[in-house]
This record gives sequence, structure tokens and C-alpha cells, in this order.
Amino acid sequence: MTLTSFSVTNFRSITSAHRIKMSDKIVLLGKNNEGKSNLLKALNIAMTVLEYCSERGESNAYRRRQYRGNDETFYSWERDFPIIKRNGKEDKNYNSIFRLTFRLTQGEIEEFQKQIHSKINGLLPIEIEMGNEGISSCKVAKKGSGGKTLSEKFSQIAKFICDKISINYIPAIRTNNESMTIIRRMLGNELTELENNEDYKRALETISSLQRPILAKLEKDIQESLKIFLPSVNFVKLDFSEERRRFLLRSDIKVFINDGTTTDIDYKGDGVKSLVALSLLNQSLKIGKTIVIIEEPESHLHPEAIHNLSIRINDLAKGNQVILSTHNPLFVDRKNVKKNVLVQNGKATPASDISVIREVLGVKISDNLYNANFVLLVEGESDQKALTALLPVLSTKLAKAFNDKMLVIRKIRGTGNLSYELNSMKSLLCAIHVFLDNDKAGHEAFKLAQNENLIHLKDVTFSICKGMRESEFEDCIKEEVYHDKLYEKYGVRLSSFRSSKKWSERVKDAFSKCGKPWDDKIENGVKELVADSVVNHSSDVLNEHKRYSIDALVKQLEELIK
Repeated sequence: MTLTSFSVTNFRSITSAHRIKMSDKIVLLGKNNEGKSNLLKALNIAMTVLEYCSERGESNAYRRRQYRGNDETFYSWERDFPIIKRNGKEDKNYNSIFRLTFRLTQGEIEEFQKQIHSKINGLLPIEIEMGNEGISSCKVAKKGSGGKTLSEKFSQIAKFICDKISINYIPAIRTNNESMTIIRRMLGNELTELENNEDYKRALETISSLQRPILAKLEKDIQESLKIFLPSVNFVKLDFSEERRRFLLRSDIKVFINDGTTTDIDYKGDGVKSLVALSLLNQSLKIGKTIVIIEEPESHLHPEAIHNLSIRINDLAKGNQVILSTHNPLFVDRKNVKKNVLVQNGKATPASDISVIREVLGVKISDNLYNANFVLLVEGESDQKALTALLPVLSTKLAKAFNDKMLVIRKIRGTGNLSYELNSMKSLLCAIHVFLDNDKAGHEAFKLAQNENLIHLKDVTFSICKGMRESEFEDCIKEEVYHDKLYEKYGVRLSSFRSSKKWSERVKDAFSKCGKPWDDKIENGVKELVADSVVNHSSDVLNEHKRYSIDALVKQLEELIK
């Protein structure tokens, strides 16, 4: 089961319907006070209502809920209904409206029919209205008599939904309460198995039998004391049932963290508390799918921790649904732009292109990258020049992306700058692929960036050539494309150019045999000459036996931009 869409009307700053189409990961973007957090809180409240109805068996129980001032898990009309809609009156007939639409799998459709004894087509639209007394109405928002019949079974349907999908809400201000809630839930899950153990059951019964006479005496003493002032008191009951005893075992727990000094989590800094709450997300999720709601995951965190958290959230979205709000470019979905929802001017709309997202987040960018969604990073200027000419010839898709300036090639000026450039491009909201020489420097740069969580193996292509231990981009180019120009400019022939060494070492040997010096400046000049030759002969420049990595690069870039 998945949540396919969510909307809310008349909730805090939100007065008209905000509908968000859900997927595995949705990122809410917008300036302060535009309503991002309110949308997340509204979704949490709506899912909490479903859980409450599921556990209590009837929605009216929610009306008797006593609200705490800071408890935003539950709805409070005084706090949550828009003041502007009250027209200066205490008219509490106005309601906030929450709409959730779930999609069931074929197996769940059949299971639904068996449990609820009603047929549905796979979509399950839920509408909840909240007023000053809690729930005003809960219904399955289907037209006709079928919707009415289903609505009469709302508690059963709520339980069916909550058995398949749950909610996990992490607010922007993450105190130790969030961490402790997660840890207690984890403890509860583990103790559930223990509670079926016969030795454990006997131990609890022994404790209960020892406590029973003590509780009975205490009940009698309290009753006698109360009767002095309240003669109508008939009895006093101290509730220390088995269920309550289990609850205390799960909840009465302290957590100490030693990161040099053992300290109660209560006294750790905000950054540590935030990381504890977020790092335990995977372990705390229930069986089945979970909707994970995170407000501003970057709050209180160091940049390195933000990088790691971004990776964890992406992993989390593979088996669950994640919706988060952020001001940090690292959490933006650069490959699927429409999964970024802009909350502004009273509307929530999917982003149309990356430039709009940059504008909302205040990201400043150079003109040549302004429209770019995708960036190919290459080592040097000659690689940039040659591939800019070659790739559009090899792929019409890439040609269009280059022409529309959606894809650009950017040189990193040496492998030592790879990590810096990856950081820079990610902060500019670009989806990145990297093309590196298949040599020691290229692999070391990749491993360093990989260890810093800046790149994955799928995001890099090395210029690997069959039969060569090390190879460079120029090894993929036919020698006849540039050998005449090389002789014309440097007086060097490539007659003895065949060996298993990489291209730059073979050219160095050729220069040496022709009595020519060789240094970095000359090497760069020869690479520039090869690049110019590729530009002039771009339709037929690849060595048939050494082009495989270039063909692989084309396929990976096409996959990136699709």
C-alpha cells in the first residue's frame, strides 16, 4: 500500500486545498512562513487520526482527547484552524479538512474484500474533518452508495490501512524526546518476542503475586484516608496490571552516550540529539511501509553529517515513502525535478525545472550552468573540448540535452579537485556523472570522493581499454585522426606507438625516440591537438577495439537525463 496523494484545507496558514502527489520521496521547498511545516504537520495529524481510530475502534474516542499545549500530534481547533477564517467570531462550526488517497496492490484488494466485505478498485480515498471537538466526520470519499457503505466501516478500514502503512514524524526541533520515543519503540518491538516466552511469563506472574498484597494494603490505607474528607468514596484501585507493567518495562529507560565522556542524552547538545533521532530511523520502522516525515533534516547538523544524512534518507526512500521540508540544496532531488514541490503564494506545485528551485533556495550560479540539470565532470580542458564535440554525434538524446543547455561538461582541472567540484555542483543542484582516466590518479580521486560520500560507483565511468592496465581518454581515439597534425607541429611520428602503456606514456616514448623533450606543458599541448582533431573529425574518431568505455558513458548519460 502506498499514499498517492494528500491535501489539507483550512489548517493554520493554509486556507485553500493544498494537494501533494506523493511518491517514494517528496521534497518541500519554499521560503520561511510559506506553509511547508504546516503541510507536514497536517499529514502527521491525519495519519495519527487513522491510527487512533484503528486502535480505539471508533472515531468518537478522539473527541475526548485532552490536548497538551505543545502536542502537535493531535488536532486543536484553537491552535490549528486559520484565524482569518473565523471572521472575528468564535464560530467553531468551521472545520479543517484532510484528504488522503491510498493505492492498494492486487493482493491487498483481495485481502480488503475478505476483511471488510466490500469491493474497491485499488484506490482508497479518505476524508477527515476536524472541528473544535475533534473529529467531525470520517468517511471514505467515494461517490454513491458504495462510499456510504464503506464509511460505515471506517474503523475497520482505518485498522486495515494502519496494518499496512504507518507514520514516523521527526520535527525540526529534535529534542531527546524524539530519540527516546524511537528507542522505546525499538525496545517494545524486541520485548514483544520476549513476552511470548514461558519463563518470562512466569517471572511476571511471580512479581505480580508478590506485589498483590502490598497493593491491596495500600488501596485500603488510601481509601480510609480519603473517606475522612470524601465519605462517598467506595473504593480505590491501584492499576498495576500486566499491560501497565509491560509498558513501564518499555518506557522506564535511560540512554547514555559515550563519545569521549559518558553523558545522559538529556544533557547532550542539539546536534547529537538530532543525529540520534535521525540515525535510528531505519531501525525504528515497523514491518511494512512507513511514511517518514522530516522537518528540516539539516537542523543543528555539521555539513559532513548533512551529507551522510542525505544518503541515509535516499536509502530509506527505497522501501518507504519520505516527505521532507528543507532549505538545503543537498536534499533536493536533482534527477527527478518534479519530486520537488514548491510551496509559495498559497500553492504547492511540482517544480518545472531546476532553475526555479535554485531561485527559491537563493542559489547563485554562473550563466553557463543556469539551465543545467546535469553535469559531466571531466579531468581537463582537452577532455571537455573533445567530448563536447563527440557525444552529440554519438547520441541524438545527448545532442538535444546539450543544445537545450540541460547537460554541460565541466573540467575539474586535475583529479585532485574532484571532491571540491562534486561538492560545488551538488550545492548548485546539479545531477552529476564523472568521466576519469583509468589510471592511479583517477582511481585515487574516486576512492577519496567515495569515502567522503560524494559519489557512488554508478556515477563514474573510467576510460578502460581492453588489454591495457592503465588507459586514458586519448587511448580511445584512432591514431590516424591526429598523427599528421602531431608530425606537422612537433616533428614526431608514431611509428613505434604500439605498447600496453597508457597513451601519455606512449607519446612520451615516441617523443624520446625522436629526440624531443617532454614535460607537462608539452603533454597538455599534445592533448589539445588531439582534442582539436576530434572536433574536426568527430563523426569517425573512436578506435573500434577501445571505444567500449565511451559507449558506456553515452548510455549512462542517456539514463541520467531521461
